[in-house]
Amino acid sequence: MKYLLTSAGIKNASIHKALVDLLGKPIADSNALCIPTAGYGNPYGSPAGPWRFISGQSAQPMCELGWKSLGVLELTALPSIGAERWVPWVRETDVLLVNGGDALYLCHWMRQSGLADLLPSLDETVWVGFSAGSMVVTPRIGEDFVGWKPPIGGDSTLGIVDFSIFPHVDHEDLPENTMAAAERWAAGIPNPAYAIDDETAITVVDGAVEVVSEGHWKLFIPKET
Repeated sequence: MKYLLTSAGIKNASIHKALVDLLGKPIADSNALCIPTAGYGNPYGSPAGPWRFISGQSAQPMCELGWKSLGVLELTALPSIGAERWVPWVRETDVLLVNGGDALYLCHWMRQSGLADLLPSLDETVWVGFSAGSMVVTPRIGEDFVGWKPPIGGDSTLGIVDFSIFPHVDHEDLPENTMAAAERWAAGIPNPAYAIDDETAITVVDGAVEVVSEGHWKLFIPKET
């Protein structure tokens, strides 16, 4: 897969261009499936959150970008309908748009549904996440972001990329999300970690990582022991 990991969706022209480059064609020619699942796991969330995401009424532009087609892939439903139905839907889409919310809840249902196992075979598909939808592909989210507690415990996520993400740095509605707080968080993460604001995204293609930003960000490298 190709990954576009954002803090808050397609917030500016630079991130928009990165998305189109990853797709290799215009958004108007691309088919998308959106995944609202993480929004249900957020302890501070409500049913309105997934609706805003799907309907394009949120502050995180993703579903409203003018896709050729847009469908909803709710991961909690997939185990009950069988892989023979939903796997073709995923294989035929160009992009997966992944909602924010709770990263550990999303990770749990990616594994339970079988989507996590399918991802390595989707060479040309683009994964666009915001917040938890980006954090879920990292190795760890850190204790600061543990809300919903998985049956196996811990803060481990899928580990598809080799770095962690602290989103929403210096957001006006999240006064605790300072760069200093991100630095303290990163000190407890054993792998590289990025702190990114809502004007920043990270692309990952074949292991190559690139930061796309019209805002500010910082990379924290663990100290050698």
